[in-house]
Amino acid sequence: MTSGPNGPFSRPGAATATGRRRRRSPLIATLIVVAVLVIGFVYFSQVYANVLWFNQLGYLEVFVKENLTRICMFLAAFLVMAAGVFTSIRVAYVSRPIYAPDSALQDNLNRYQAQLEPVRKLLMIGIPIVVGGFAGTAAMSMWQQALLFFNRKDFGETDPQFNMDYSFYLNTLPFIGFLVGFLISVVVIAGIAGLLTHYLYGGIRLEEKGVFVSRPARLHLAIIAAAFLILQAVNFWLDRYDTLLSTSGTWTGALYTDVEAVIPTKAILAVASVIVAVLFILSAVIGRWRLPIIGTAMLIITAIVAGGIYPWIVQRYQVQPSELNLEREYIQRNIDLTREAYGLTDTEVIPYDATVNANAGALAQDAGTTSNIRLLDPNVVSDAFSQLQQFRQYYQFPQTLNVDRYEIDGEVQDTVIAVRELNVGGVPTGWVNEHILYTHGYGVVAARGSTVEADGKPSFMESGIPSTGVLTEDGSYEPRIYFGENSPQYSVVGAPEGSDPVEIDRPQTGNSEEESQTTFSGEGGPSVGNLFNQLVYAIKFQSTELLLSDAINDESQILYDRDPRERVEKVAPYLTVDGNAYPAVIDGRVKWIVDGYTTSKYFPYSTQQELQDATTDSLTPGAAALPQEQVNYIRNAVKATVDAYDGSVTLYAWDDQDPLLQSWQSVFPSTLKPYSEMSADLLAHVRYPEDQFKVQRELLGKYHVTDPDSFYKNDDAWSVPSDPTGGNSSVKQPPYYLSLQMPGQDEATFSLTTPFIPFVTESGEARNVLYGFLSADADAGTGEAGVKSENYGKLRLLSLPTDTAVPGPGQAQNTFNSDPTVSNALNLLRQGASEVINGNLLTLPVGDGILYVQPVYVQSSGASSYPTLQRVLVNFGEKVGFAPTLDEALNQIFGGDSGADTGDSGNVGATPETPGTDVTAQSELSTALSDAGKAIQDGQSALGRGDFAAYGEAQARLKDAITRATAAQEQMESGGEAGGAPAAPTDGASAPAADGGSGD
Repeated sequence: MTSGPNGPFSRPGAATATGRRRRRSPLIATLIVVAVLVIGFVYFSQVYANVLWFNQLGYLEVFVKENLTRICMFLAAFLVMAAGVFTSIRVAYVSRPIYAPDSALQDNLNRYQAQLEPVRKLLMIGIPIVVGGFAGTAAMSMWQQALLFFNRKDFGETDPQFNMDYSFYLNTLPFIGFLVGFLISVVVIAGIAGLLTHYLYGGIRLEEKGVFVSRPARLHLAIIAAAFLILQAVNFWLDRYDTLLSTSGTWTGALYTDVEAVIPTKAILAVASVIVAVLFILSAVIGRWRLPIIGTAMLIITAIVAGGIYPWIVQRYQVQPSELNLEREYIQRNIDLTREAYGLTDTEVIPYDATVNANAGALAQDAGTTSNIRLLDPNVVSDAFSQLQQFRQYYQFPQTLNVDRYEIDGEVQDTVIAVRELNVGGVPTGWVNEHILYTHGYGVVAARGSTVEADGKPSFMESGIPSTGVLTEDGSYEPRIYFGENSPQYSVVGAPEGSDPVEIDRPQTGNSEEESQTTFSGEGGPSVGNLFNQLVYAIKFQSTELLLSDAINDESQILYDRDPRERVEKVAPYLTVDGNAYPAVIDGRVKWIVDGYTTSKYFPYSTQQELQDATTDSLTPGAAALPQEQVNYIRNAVKATVDAYDGSVTLYAWDDQDPLLQSWQSVFPSTLKPYSEMSADLLAHVRYPEDQFKVQRELLGKYHVTDPDSFYKNDDAWSVPSDPTGGNSSVKQPPYYLSLQMPGQDEATFSLTTPFIPFVTESGEARNVLYGFLSADADAGTGEAGVKSENYGKLRLLSLPTDTAVPGPGQAQNTFNSDPTVSNALNLLRQGASEVINGNLLTLPVGDGILYVQPVYVQSSGASSYPTLQRVLVNFGEKVGFAPTLDEALNQIFGGDSGADTGDSGNVGATPETPGTDVTAQSELSTALSDAGKAIQDGQSALGRGDFAAYGEAQARLKDAITRATAAQEQMESGGEAGGAPAAPTDGASAPAADGGSGD
């Protein structure tokens, strides 16, 4: 018999297999270490990239404090939970009985103990660590509440029930409630862990006589129960304050039943919980459980009776029979504090006895309003901007443009403005094209809001490539758009001084096929001029080209996170950002202006609103939707600007009296500038924010009523009308920016406006008459740097008599659609498969009544067509005007002379001239359409008089006009697109510039 190398009778090959396993072990360990290092480096690279981004912007303080707070919250919650669970398990294990009676059950437990013993220490440490990790992760999300608690600022006003400062509800109560809830979780989880450990090791066991509990286990569980009850007592006490936030009643806040029944019983339950906790401690010492068991039973019964049955009895048999008398005080609280929380307290209500009679010269007193009535609809004319001003396939305009105002020749004019951004879809494919060569858009395009060219095209005041116009005539304009709402994911820019430029800048002129080139010269993003940073961003964007490309040099920067809203959200994570960032030319730079809100859902007695629902209307798809979160307090606390060239973000403390903003200023003292540092040019373009206005109008539909009796009856509630120009009747009409002189104002101001109709139930039909009209003074400029208008944000609410039938927007639209003159004329405009597009329906309180104005656009069927303004519809009372210009349409309904001074009065009688069309044919078409409209009107009048001879003569004229219009349309189509739309710009060819836009 032979011996193997490892001893006698060894199995052949065993040593070899063992050797392989031993040799394999270091490899596996190495692979694990490498994997951990790779994962760690990837995580580190993401953190490091964020550090570079925030540091470049100058907001590293935000990143550091937010993440340090998150880490501290995690560690604190982790340590408390892990320590509580570990201590409970350890105490139960250490105090286990050494000698337990023998039984079949004990034999089973002994087997479990034997099986667990090899991993007992691991479990005793691992379980607390895992549970603590979950607790810490959950606690991290409360970082904002923690910072607000430690940096809270008083409001200086108190609630009407407990006389606590509002700050207690917004800043203190949420954090204390979180702490109590967290500690209750610790006690419950630690108690369960201790209970299971006692059972496993015999401290608690089932016997024939009943349940055996050892003295250490009894003391342990008694302490756990006492701690739970004490924390529950604190919870009951805090619930008293939570009643002021309750939404369970008809109105928000503590109502009669809460004040008279719920609040006192919560106090009783808090005291009772402390008493029962003391009984548990005493029972653990004396060994008698009867008293705490009885006390617990009584506490449960008391909670059921006092906390549920008694309030129900009070509500059912005391409140409901006399609800108005008993709830009147609490309804008033809800009204007052809701209006305060949403900034509605100072709303000026103006009785407006609107007339429906259109008298000659009635608009003479409203010259400030009528001269700026906006005819250019920013939601329709995007295609016109694209066809006339895009010039290249790698440019684009947004679908919804913005409304602003600029001072031109001493007069402020409403303006429709858009940024010519880079169209990523139009960039040739390839990494170099997408990230090195095509990096930015070029220039703003702006058109007058109150007038158009004679042929219906926008009247541009800033246009062309290079950009020319009244907005940039001082010569200091920087037109390049590196940061916008449609910028590429990232671009690599910058080069050493003297290097040849490589970035595609723009066409040399609007009609040129040659492109000029440029090099970014600002500080717009982190450096990728070294290998380590290139590796970090190659991992972040999963792009090996960032490591290998020879287009990256020592001076290269990487631009990313380029959306203005996204940049503001990152540097100010405590803000809710308005859905619409808008561009403006300010001090020679294109700046995006972004509104930021401080919000809360903890304001006492204030009615909650769901942000996304309150701010959704027919134009929401063109902007970013607000989050689905409940709020009952909102302030436009911050105005932010984002430079379109270098992406720099500046935050201005706009509402510096807001205590929530003051708290955040204490947290991040170096990030917010006072609004006194805003330039006069910037203040001139700050406007009242849309989303806040939408939230306010939702509340004012009901809370314009301040009398609790009327509020209770809901006999004067209003609704925001649905958008009559869209096909979806459930979508609300958006508010509109207009230059408007409200009754009582000395002059017209840039305003944000919305109408109201009677309250509409979910299943009810809308009675579409006008009950109210709200305007917010949207102009912050005073002409002085750092001084905002004292009237900025002033809410004025016109309240119309409910016994008059002033048409609402829906009725006005129906009147337009059903009017025979209008419908016949629109049918003529649809000749040749042209599409008629109704623009926004504007509501204007002028002429001692309500005027509706709607531009009508016509777009031919060609692929490169765009809408042009061809007609204007107006309505006042029962009268309808329909003409090529607003001036003519107003004269039709106001006795031949409205007295208005309109922006398009210079177009009356003008002959449209459109490149690419037969001017004679277009002139004939316009004349024929006017003749047809006149013939229809004359025919209707003749029928009303019973003059059939005159009616026959009018019909003959109508037939002749239709024949001439059809012939003119056919002649135009044989020579070019109807409506004068030029051919679509292609790569290397561009549409003709308008208003001197070709530049030089």
